Amino acid sequence: MLNGKQATIGQSADPEKDAILVDGKPVKREQHIYLILNKPKIVVTTLADELGRTTVRDIIDIPERVFPVGRLDRNATGLVLLTNDGEVANRMMHPRYETAKTYVAMLSSPVTPQLLERLRKGVMVEDRKVAVENPVKVNLNTVQISIHEGRKHVVKKLFVQLGTHVDALTRTELGPLRLGTLKPGESRKLTPAEVSSLRRALQLEK
Repeated sequence: MLNGKQATIGQSADPEKDAILVDGKPVKREQHIYLILNKPKIVVTTLADELGRTTVRDIIDIPERVFPVGRLDRNATGLVLLTNDGEVANRMMHPRYETAKTYVAMLSSPVTPQLLERLRKGVMVEDRKVAVENPVKVNLNTVQISIHEGRKHVVKKLFVQLGTHVDALTRTELGPLRLGTLKPGESRKLTPAEVSSLRRALQLEK
């Protein structure tokens, strides 16, 4: 039944606005859930692992089924978004929306002015330039960068091209989301303000 009348094949409905009954019972709209996790090292960014390794799903304590958006290397730490909102997930991973990702990388060599300048100019990785935004020296051998890339191991490959190696990597920001003070292994739900900010960034609302 749709709004008190018998529904017909092909008829459309909006779960937020229309009254929908199946076998006399109202259809409940799935509530969207958004979680930020500070992924610890050695945890894999997937729901299940054929090798039996610990996954991000293993370390969050909620009954609802959520999935990680994108990937974060097994040996990297930091911000992972988990949600059951497929529209948000798809847009965050689509190149069109250019979701920025901010990382703090500890390198095997000092961060020099020359390294920062090369980062500003962009770095070729596998025949494609990676545009690097706002490279900032954090301390002697640690640098913060923002990129829009989602290729596997792209940050590590980027620094190899510059003659150094990443010894430790943490993602601190994903789009408008910030890791904040979450400790490794901790997670929390986004606030309504954060959800709105995320949806605006993905052009899902004004």
